[in-house]
Amino acid sequence: MEMEMYARVIDFMPDGRPADRMREPVAQLVGEKYFTLLEVSIVRGSTCTLGQRVCIGKEGRVEVEKIKKRLDFQELSATSRSELSIVARNIIAEREADFVTFFNKAGPISMRLHQLELLSGIGKKHLQEILDAREDKPFESFKDIQSRVTLLPDPSNLIVSRVNEELGGDSKYYLFVRPPSKHYEEG
Repeated sequence: MEMEMYARVIDFMPDGRPADRMREPVAQLVGEKYFTLLEVSIVRGSTCTLGQRVCIGKEGRVEVEKIKKRLDFQELSATSRSELSIVARNIIAEREADFVTFFNKAGPISMRLHQLELLSGIGKKHLQEILDAREDKPFESFKDIQSRVTLLPDPSNLIVSRVNEELGGDSKYYLFVRPPSKHYEEG
């Protein structure tokens, strides 16, 4: 799986974590592509603002000195936890076309379960409506999905909710988030 190139700041600690022996500027980030949770060292003298986009790829880093580790949801600071949904919502809005493509291309997981049913609020009835509507004509936007599927909750909220659930780390299926590393070891 390819690596994250950009991430958004969900917490910035200019003096590091209180428990750290070596105090250095630290930030917690969420990746833009797979919603990977990371903790990074920030270049001394740099500052970061909540929601700021930073490069974390091998080339082109400005604010990020090094990636310290991948985080589990439980390791996030209180600030990160409160900012995560807001930042995830912004990422989803900016990548709307990718998520609309998901609605257009999602398929069955098993005989009894479809990928779309993993979105809270989509049951068998909405699933069938979505499948019928996309067969007529592929969806073009979240607004298009909502206008063509009766009584469907806001599609972006469905995605945000699913991303939050997957970030919790206890999902059996991962649609949008890179599974936690322990998921691979146990699976």
